[in-house]
This record gives sequence, C-alpha cells and structure tokens, in this order.
Amino acid sequence: MTAKPPLFQFDNSYARDLQGFYVAWEGAKVPAPELVLFNRELAEELGLEADALQTAEGAAVFAGAVQPDGASPLAQVYAGHQFGGFSPQLGDGRALLVGEVIDRNGKRRDIHLKGSGPTPFSRGGDGKAVLGPVLREYILGEAMHALKIPTTRALAAVTTGEMVHREGPKPGAVLTRVAASHLRVGTFQFFAARGQTDKVRQLADYAIFRHDPDLSGKDGRYLGLFSRVIERQAELMASWMLAGFIHGVMNTDNTTISGETIDYGPCAFLEAYDPATVFSSIDHGGRYAFGRQPSIMQWNLARLAEALLALFEPDNLDKAVDLASTELGRFPDLYRQHWLHGMRGKLGLTREVDGDQDLFEDLLSLMQQQKVDYTLLFRHLGDAAIGDPEKARRLFVDPTSLDPWLTRWQDRLSAEDLSPRLAKEQMDTANPLYIPRNHKVEEALAAAEAGDYAPAVSLLEVLKHPFTEQQDREAYAQPAPDSFGPYRTFCGT
Repeated sequence: MTAKPPLFQFDNSYARDLQGFYVAWEGAKVPAPELVLFNRELAEELGLEADALQTAEGAAVFAGAVQPDGASPLAQVYAGHQFGGFSPQLGDGRALLVGEVIDRNGKRRDIHLKGSGPTPFSRGGDGKAVLGPVLREYILGEAMHALKIPTTRALAAVTTGEMVHREGPKPGAVLTRVAASHLRVGTFQFFAARGQTDKVRQLADYAIFRHDPDLSGKDGRYLGLFSRVIERQAELMASWMLAGFIHGVMNTDNTTISGETIDYGPCAFLEAYDPATVFSSIDHGGRYAFGRQPSIMQWNLARLAEALLALFEPDNLDKAVDLASTELGRFPDLYRQHWLHGMRGKLGLTREVDGDQDLFEDLLSLMQQQKVDYTLLFRHLGDAAIGDPEKARRLFVDPTSLDPWLTRWQDRLSAEDLSPRLAKEQMDTANPLYIPRNHKVEEALAAAEAGDYAPAVSLLEVLKHPFTEQQDREAYAQPAPDSFGPYRTFCGT
C-alpha cells in the first residue's frame, strides 16, 4: 500500500536557526473543526495537495488541533510600541508558526495560524479567535492581493465547533495565514531592549537570509538591511494611500521586515475622502488616521534603527547614529516618489512634469471639501479622459467645483503621448471599481455568523477582479447607504 504524501513539505528555518527566539508550542484541541473557506489557488501556488487539505484531516490541521508531519509549531516572541507606548514583551498570544514551505516560485513562505489557542505569551487571554475577525482578515488580505498591494494572504478559515466569548458567545474560528515571514520591527525590539546585541545580530542575519540574501556576508549588510526595509515600507505606504486603505493599528509589532501588510484588525477602506478618517474604535486620538500613516511608518522605522544601532558601527555610536539618520531621512522622498508615480498612473499620465504634485493635491482638497467617494471618483475620471465627465461630476455636491480642475488635468493629458483611449485603459488598470466596501464586508460577516457563507464567497469572487467591470455586480461598487451610519471597526482579539 502506497503511503500518503505529507500535507506540507516543510523546511523550518526559523525553528532550526533561531532557538531562543520562540517557545515550541501546539494548538488547542477543538471539538469539531470544519473548513469554511479554502484558497485553492494559493494552495496550488504553495505546491500543496489541495484535495488532501479539503478533508477532515485538513480542517483539523488548519484548526491547530492536529500537527502535520514535519511541522515545528512555535510561538514567536516580540515586543512593540503600541499607540506610542513600549511593551517589552508581546509575542504570539493566540498564534502559531506551524512551519515554512518553498512555493512553486522558489520563495520561502510561512504557514501560520491565528486563533489556535493560548500560548505562554497570551497575557491572560484565551488565545482564541472568533469567526467575524477571521473572515475579515481573509477577505481584506485577498482584496489587497488582488489590488497588487504586498500582503499576507489567507489559505483557510475553519470553525472550531465551540463558542468563544467576545461580548457574548461567538463561533470560534482559526485563520491559516501565509507570509513571506513574520519578522517584525518588534522582533528586533525585544532583544535590543534587553541589551542582547548578539541575538539582534543573529536575527538580522536571518532576516537577510530570508529577504535580502544578496547582502549576506557583505560589509555594511546591517545598514543595507535597514535601507531595504525603508524602501519596502515607503512603497507599501504609497500603495495604501493610493488605494485608500487604513490599517488602523500601525504598532511596531505590526510592521514587517518583508514590507507586507499584516494583521487586519480594525482596518477599512475610505469612502468619502478625508485624511483625518479613523475607523478603529480604540484609536481615540487619531494616531493612525489615514493621512498620518506615512509619518507613523517613518516613526516605526526609527524604532527599528534604534534596535539595530549597535550593528551599524559597533565601535562608534555617533557614526552609527549619523548613518541611521541619513538612511531614515530618505523615507519621505522615497514615499513621495512612489506616491507621485502611482498618482500619475491613476490619472493617465506617464511623464514627470513640474506642478504634478499641486495638481494631485488640489484634486484631493476638492474631494475632501465635497466629501467625494475616493474610489469612484478616480474610476470615473477614466470616462472623463475620453470626453464623458458626468459620472465624475455627479459625485460632487456642486458639480461645477470640479470643472476648473478638469480643465487643468485635460490640458496636462493633452501633453502626453497617450491617446485618450489608452489613457483610460491605463487608468482602469490603476483604479479599482471594487474594493471591500465596509457595509458589504459587514453583511458577509453577519451572514456567516448565522451560518450562511454565500455572501462572503460572492464578495471574494468580486474582489478577485477589482479592476474589471463585472455584470450584475453594481451593488459591490457603491458606497454604504446613509442608513449604514458611522462606521467603527474593532480589534479581533
């Protein structure tokens, strides 16, 4: 009789190379794990046997109740600045890194569980998750991937067959997340705060192995790593701002070394444009408001610089500070370059022209004054590029307020080499028609909690092709109705 192949072909470098950076642990037993969403496309990209995972055995593995062959489940330790205050020990309080696989493109990817039960880092919590936040992360992560924004992704969502208390009983659930790694700014902070420079160095060498192998063994590699993280995060912040995405909890433990978006807790997308927009119920001071995200990221990167400082110039602290400051000072210009490039794409422009930033910012000011839907305006400007501005104008309380800006933009377009039709085609590949509209996400979560997963599946199908107009899907492109009211999001702990 031929033995079944293992569900995963693991190669667990974190467990193997970083002993002392985690606690080996296993997930809690659960009564009745059931697979409710499965990302077959991602499973195939990871080189997994998708059919074998869509079984009762797969559901038990995704719940954390069964350890698959070759796994080395562990809870990672890290620290972090949370809303500006430093917590010296956080760690995976309800999560486990199961192991790593090499995908079909030769990239190393983490297989990670969220909601699999308490760990030594749970700080008194039950370590579990409930269905709503698990599905939110699944939906938002897949939407971001389709929008071409670097992100962790969801492989599976399972219910556990138990009720978990979160302001009343809720269905328990576990998310299986895939990431380039789970290294965070807070991972470095944990060891730096304890003066464990050798471990900071060991972690930095591991990060280079994972994300910047061309730096391995080179002089200046630690400053080079810091520089690469700055570059990745500058590009990520621009992509968030261009899409209208608000993370909601940009703590340093939610800031990755890989440059991926991670931890979709109180996140959401803008509708009416306003840089001061905050959805998170716990962000009382607006620290992580939409418009503040780039500056907060630079602040987070400064914390990474502090953690790495002893590696830059071990015998000359002043020089190390100067090197770090110089690198960190690049962030605003890097971010601005990515943002300007992205805005040109959103407006059908290819050449760099002085005055573009004023043109873009004047449009945003108009949008803010008139409370215009961010996603729809950019999408409808594609029609304006071919001579039909009415859809865009109708989004304004006073449609005539847009006209002077339209004239300036159309003059700018006329100086391009693109025809109006090609400009619209470019714009339609940069401006989504479909984003995870907040009311649609909430509808899907509420239905799932009542046992109906069809709305979540339909929403995921629409979001898989955000730039392509889909027949009979008009409702997915519309802002929330007035009856939806002010929107608030909550952490999924």
